[in-house]
Amino acid sequence: MFGRLMPTEGKFFDLFNQHAELCVKGAKEMLGLMTNFDDLENRVHAIESIEKQADKITYTTVDLLHKTFITPIDRDDIHKLITKMDDILDMMEDAAQTVSLYDLHAVTPEAKRLAELVLACCEKVKDAVALLSNMDNARDIVAICEEIDRLESDADHVMRAAMSKLFRDEPDVRNLIKMKAIYEILETVTDRCEDVANIIEGIIVENA
Repeated sequence: MFGRLMPTEGKFFDLFNQHAELCVKGAKEMLGLMTNFDDLENRVHAIESIEKQADKITYTTVDLLHKTFITPIDRDDIHKLITKMDDILDMMEDAAQTVSLYDLHAVTPEAKRLAELVLACCEKVKDAVALLSNMDNARDIVAICEEIDRLESDADHVMRAAMSKLFRDEPDVRNLIKMKAIYEILETVTDRCEDVANIIEGIIVENA
């Protein structure tokens, strides 16, 4: 009984790291998808599979939270962090499924660039999460979170330019609607990464 009441710090941070690894893995598949549609079905399936693995980690984390009396950081922060991380992969799955459902046949440089920014954001999330178990890393973690904010801002600029080009140059209204949706979802993935960065910065403020 007493074992259940003791802090299980390592387990929470291990789960965060496992989830962050999956975010990066999913982002790499997304970049592959936005680079070339030739392997569309397999890429979509891979992203869906990664998202399901991440869901299991999220469930395990929340379940552990209910069973742990003393947590290494605030309980609400643990819950917010893992659920917001899960939102990242949920949006990636949405993007992949939208590409499949819309039956797109060509990629654009703008979609590829947004996917590159998604991957960069996810890699930074992984880096920040990896340092979170030690508050001596506070300065480095904040710097990484600031970099995520910058990348999200870059994604905003890319999306706005992509939308302008789309409405100016795309003659097919159906294709315009399809690409607009893809651009918006990809940019939203970077928003979700920024949400995670904001939560991490809050944890630093409370604990460093």
